[in-house]
Amino acid sequence: MAEQIRVAIAGHGNLGRGVEAAIAKNPDMRLVGIYTRRSPEHLKPRDAVTPVHAMSALPDHTDRIDVLILCGGSKDDLPRQGPELAALFNTVDSFDTHARIPEYFTAVDAPARANRRTALISAGWDPGMFSINRIVGEALLPDGATYTFWGDGLSQGHSDAVRRVPGVAGAVQYTRPVKEAVDRVRSASRPTLTTREKHRRECFVVLEEGADAEQVHNAIVTMPHYFDEYDTTVNFISAEDLARDHQAMVHGGFVIRSGNTSKENAQVIEYGLKLGSNPEFTASVLVAYARAVHRLNAMGQYGAMTVFDVAPGLLSPKSPAQLRAEQL
Repeated sequence: MAEQIRVAIAGHGNLGRGVEAAIAKNPDMRLVGIYTRRSPEHLKPRDAVTPVHAMSALPDHTDRIDVLILCGGSKDDLPRQGPELAALFNTVDSFDTHARIPEYFTAVDAPARANRRTALISAGWDPGMFSINRIVGEALLPDGATYTFWGDGLSQGHSDAVRRVPGVAGAVQYTRPVKEAVDRVRSASRPTLTTREKHRRECFVVLEEGADAEQVHNAIVTMPHYFDEYDTTVNFISAEDLARDHQAMVHGGFVIRSGNTSKENAQVIEYGLKLGSNPEFTASVLVAYARAVHRLNAMGQYGAMTVFDVAPGLLSPKSPAQLRAEQL
C-alpha cells in the first residue's frame, strides 16, 4: 500500500470526534494528532495512542502533517483560523455561513497561494454535496428552478451560533421544512417561495443564571444570516431537559431541480440525505476531501478551492483504472 496520508484535527467537538471515526475507516490515512484549545491532558481521543497537543503547537508541527482538518465553528473560529492555518498547512474546513463564503474564500486564498498550500473550504453536505447537486441540476435542466430543503434535523452551525449568544448556557436548533412547500415543489409546478415559506427554525435554550430571556430571544431571532429571515421559535428549557431530549444529531434534506426539456415534458431531479449523525457524515465528507487536497497539492494546485474545483475521482482511494472498471 502507498504511504498513508498524515491527517491532523484542529478542534475536538462533535465534528472533530466525527473526523476521528472517519479516518479509522480509511486505510490510506492515519491520524497523527489532535490540536485543541483546551488542556491537552483533559482530552481523551478515540484511540488512546493518538497524540494530543495544544493548538499553539501547530506552527512547530508543519513537517508532521499532510492535511489539517479544521473543526471549529463558522461564526467565530474559522474566519480567524482558516486564513492563519492555510499559510502553514494544506487544510479542509466546513465553513457554512453561505452569505460569507465569497469573502472567506478570498481571505483563505491569499495566504494559501503565497505559501504553496491547498485549502479546500466549505466542504460538508451543505455547503458541499448539496452545492454540487444544485450545479448539476441547473446544468442538466437549464429551463427550470432549484429548491433546497434542510431537515428535519439538528443544525450544528446554527446551534453553535445560539450557544454563543450572551446569556445562553446551552442550546440546540432544529430546521423544519414546511411540508406544503415541499409538496408544491415535487409537483413540478415551479412555485416561487420565500425563505420564510420553505423552512421554520426551532430553538431549545438553557439560560445562564440571571440572564434576561427576552434579550436572549431577541438576539436569536434577529441574528443576521442565521434566523432573521425565518419564522423562529425559541423554547426555554432546563439543562436536564436539554441533556435528556436533545442529544441526537439527526439531520438531512434534499435538493430538487424541476424543469422542462420540452414544452410537453417536465423533469424532476431529487438528491436526498437522511443522516443518523450530522457531525459524523460531515466529517466523512471532510476526510474524503482531505485525500483530494493531498493529491491536488502534490500536483502543484495551490490556493483556496471549493467542491466545485475537485474532480470526483480524487475523492476515492481507488485508482482511475479501478473507477472506470467498477463505477462507470
